[in-house]
Amino acid sequence: MIGGAADHTLPSIGESLRLAAARLRASSETPRLDAELLLAHLLEVSRAALIVRSGEPLGGGLPGRFDALLARRAASAPLAYLTGTREFWSLPLAVTPDVLVPRPETELLVEHALAVLPRGADRAVLDLGTGSGAIAVALAAERPRARVIGVDLSAAALAVAAANARALGLERVAWRAGSWYQAVPAERFDLVVSNPPYVAAGDAALARLAAEPALALTPGATGLEALAALVADAPGHLHPGGWLMLEHGSLQGPDVAALLARRGFIRVSTIADHAGLPRVTLGQLPPSTQDIS
Repeated sequence: MIGGAADHTLPSIGESLRLAAARLRASSETPRLDAELLLAHLLEVSRAALIVRSGEPLGGGLPGRFDALLARRAASAPLAYLTGTREFWSLPLAVTPDVLVPRPETELLVEHALAVLPRGADRAVLDLGTGSGAIAVALAAERPRARVIGVDLSAAALAVAAANARALGLERVAWRAGSWYQAVPAERFDLVVSNPPYVAAGDAALARLAAEPALALTPGATGLEALAALVADAPGHLHPGGWLMLEHGSLQGPDVAALLARRGFIRVSTIADHAGLPRVTLGQLPPSTQDIS
């Protein structure tokens, strides 16, 4: 039994989940799922096992540990920080408070990046602001011949990214410390991707994201500062015909598209996520252009 010998004075797993979901209802849009994921993590079993064993008691000091996790979740701690993991592109990733929690909408960036990376071809890919390494390892897993470099200003974030790559057998991904292109001063790539900080400094959304690293969330007053810097310096780090793909806020698509067009990019377009919100804007460096000054 999960909790040891039967003790009917202890709450059952099923009852513990019911009470936990009720407790999280005011702070989570998915209270039952959150409760199941936290308890499954604590017991080191699957969610399906919780259902099968719902009548068994939750003992052995586990109620107190479960209560502590629920208290942190009710205080808006991201679920991924509590379990230490997050799935992205069907890959299990370790996540710590040193990195932004990978979001499902960022998979849109991976999807469109793969569309311009032919299978079986050697290509150079740069992921700027890599964080947990989610984008870099997803691309490396799908395109084994690609040379992938992930860059981040945070040494702690790079340690998380490198650990994720090792765990997935993707040690060939390289990691560089530095601010954007400064980490690759003389290199050019076929594709540059980034999910940079893009939340304006005064945005009310930052209060809901307070547990996540501010460095990965907001670049300044307008929210466009990092995006503008990435576009401005991209031509000097792309091969002719190379692509720049950027994730951004749902209202920033026109601004990012304008930045790309002014910098000389062609085939500029903005892609909506599954919620119908503009989320990724991309552009191609003209194939005949060596650089745009």
